[in-house]
Amino acid sequence: MHEGDEALALHALGWILSDEPRAERLLGMTGLDPDGLRASLGERATLAAILSFLTAHEADLVACAGALDIPPDHLAAAARRLEGHERIAP
Repeated sequence: MHEGDEALALHALGWILSDEPRAERLLGMTGLDPDGLRASLGERATLAAILSFLTAHEADLVACAGALDIPPDHLAAAARRLEGHERIAP
């Protein structure tokens, strides 16, 4: 995992949770309830699901990237790394 991926996913989660309908979509997609989400924030699969939620909806991806002041492809790359689909060179 890239060093900043976990922090990036948590920042993205903060953005997601700032909008109730978007937060409800995330919970529906992950199958978690708010307590389950909180309890699993240290798990790679949950962090990957947070970023995958954004990559599945381009408008949210672009809006979140803008709010975090990063390029959208940084969120997408972090999602791939957390999912185990992208390796980091040593």
